[in-house]
Amino acid sequence: MRPDFQGLPRGSGTVAQGQKLWDGKCASCHGDFGESNEVFTPLVGGTTAEDIKRGRVAGMTGNQPYRTTLMKVSTVSTLWDYIHRAMPWNAPKSLSVGDVYAVTAYMLHLGEIVAADFTLSDANIAEVQRRMPNRDGMTTGHGLWPGRGRPDTRNTACMKDCTAKVGIASSIPDYARDAHGELAQQQRAFGPVRGVAAGNAASKSAASALSAPAAPGARLTSQYQCMACHAMDRKLVGPSFADIAGKYKGQDAHGALARKVKAGGQGAWGSVPMPPQPQIPDSDVQAMVGWILEAK
Repeated sequence: MRPDFQGLPRGSGTVAQGQKLWDGKCASCHGDFGESNEVFTPLVGGTTAEDIKRGRVAGMTGNQPYRTTLMKVSTVSTLWDYIHRAMPWNAPKSLSVGDVYAVTAYMLHLGEIVAADFTLSDANIAEVQRRMPNRDGMTTGHGLWPGRGRPDTRNTACMKDCTAKVGIASSIPDYARDAHGELAQQQRAFGPVRGVAAGNAASKSAASALSAPAAPGARLTSQYQCMACHAMDRKLVGPSFADIAGKYKGQDAHGALARKVKAGGQGAWGSVPMPPQPQIPDSDVQAMVGWILEAK
């Protein structure tokens, strides 16, 4: 969707609807009011009523210790489009058009750009654009767009005696490859991802991988984005599966962990909450729980 709202689908959503969605799908990473920097940098803060009048955020040139999303973003279309394409983190593209309008409206309300009773729609989003705090913060002085900038150097391009084949390559030391765990398992599984599997995964041949397909539980934890926060044997955002298996050992492990997956939770493993996953079918939850409890 373009800044002039070409490609914007019709729809609407209220701030109140957005708050309910935010509490269930967004607050675990961004905080109740978009202020948290526990997982990502804050979304809200650093803007003033004067910024909304001027169209330039004064804090961008001051001593603000960090820059929030609403301080930097110039177009409301960017917010809408990014939420639509990539959020929530563990289930991208799962929000309906109305949901995206509602979540965007709530985020704008947190930044005091719209009122608490506001309804954001395709009919009034252009009016909201005129209240974005940093709407005039973009510049074309760098010359990159629209492409009429002056070049840094002036010379005649050489188009003779060119190298027939140019090889461009980069490398990383072997000892640094898996310093942060198995990165391939920490990617959200949508769209193409380039890279090489590290650790044990890198040593497996294609033939052995084909002969030993992933267990259903392992496949489902990737499908439902559990691997974005959890690893097998080390803490990421959340605890390792091995630690989880140890904690629930000796209890009604399957039932207790299945309820935790469905309802979410906070406090048992730290301050970062685990978002609820009520949309996952019970059969898939049981398969994942069984696989997690077997983690060594």
